[in-house]
Amino acid sequence: MLLATFKLCAGSSYRHVRNMKGLRHQAVLAISQELTRRALREPAPSVWANQVRRRSSLLGSRLEESLYSDQELAYIQQGEEAMQKALGILSDQEGWKKESQQANGDKVLSKVVPDVGKVFRLEVVVEQPMNRLYEELVDRMETMGEWNPNIKELKVLQKIGKDTVITHELAAEAAGNLVGPRDFVSVRCAKRRGSTCVLAGMATHFRDMPEQKGVIRAEQRPTCMVLHPLAGSPTKTKLTWLLSIDLKAGRVCDRVEMSRAERHQ
Repeated sequence: MLLATFKLCAGSSYRHVRNMKGLRHQAVLAISQELTRRALREPAPSVWANQVRRRSSLLGSRLEESLYSDQELAYIQQGEEAMQKALGILSDQEGWKKESQQANGDKVLSKVVPDVGKVFRLEVVVEQPMNRLYEELVDRMETMGEWNPNIKELKVLQKIGKDTVITHELAAEAAGNLVGPRDFVSVRCAKRRGSTCVLAGMATHFRDMPEQKGVIRAEQRPTCMVLHPLAGSPTKTKLTWLLSIDLKAGRVCDRVEMSRAERHQ
């Protein structure tokens, strides 16, 4: 689930943001420092991907369709598809380029995926047990704006079953206001299998949350977090975070500010 602090890395979609020193370093540090302040052996992604693919084929038999509307079933399916797609990207070890790495081993990788675009992969160890991290990211997601300066507000628009939610997120302006206000409407899916948690999501359409005046509706491409207790250290969590978003640089002022920034590089 998904998204907030690591959007600093996704700012690389803009050339002027990509060249700003320290953004990726902030992204690596923020997820550990901020969640730790709130008191909060990575598994092989390919194993999880295979499990999800097998289970998604049983979607119809697992759900009693009488309990859900056609639209709700479509959202559930979309969440499953986002998880499959994101885990498939993580399971492909070819083509990753190192963007940055810290002395403690935390690192950011990236690559370009056909039909998706540029994706980022953050690998960190969080100094908190997995259950507490899961609680903060899933059960308490609406409070994320309290500790994450990159989110003004996050609301759950609809909860479907025990695994799927539709959310609206208003992102804070970034990079000295060079990137204007954005919001995101996403379907999010959370799965727990033994000691592993996967949180996935992607952009969706929600009739009751139309585009807001003065805010650009950006889109989250398939993304996910994989959480697993660190081998030998159950009080720590290995977090692998895949992210790719389309910021929709459509406003005239965005293009003007981008041009100004590029001229001063």
